[in-house]
Amino acid sequence: MAGISVTLEGDNIQLAFQKGEQSTAVVMDPHAARSLVKALSQLLQAIGETTEEGGDDFPEEMVDVTSSTIDVGMDEHGTAVVALQAGMFPPFMLRLKDDEARHIANSLIEILNSPRDVRASSGGH
Repeated sequence: MAGISVTLEGDNIQLAFQKGEQSTAVVMDPHAARSLVKALSQLLQAIGETTEEGGDDFPEEMVDVTSSTIDVGMDEHGTAVVALQAGMFPPFMLRLKDDEARHIANSLIEILNSPRDVRASSGGH
């Protein structure tokens, strides 16, 4: 039986395979890893392999964007709302349940309270 492991090597991703006595490892930068994810997704679609829910196992494309403006407030029903525009995408609003908003707020506070070198070495949240 073959074994596959995925680990972080600094800012790169190591994909290792082992079958019997033979082992192979490949180290990829994030761009190469995204390309691999997209290619695997396309291959799985080509052979008709999907998840139990009928969707794909992998996202079609991962996009890393930042927002020049982020508005946080409440809608007319008192629900927490985060509104932003990310990159070339149209503006959108994210409505959060109380527990979701607390989780995001606590996670961001934890990240911001940690020293910058710890943030870089742990890979974020």
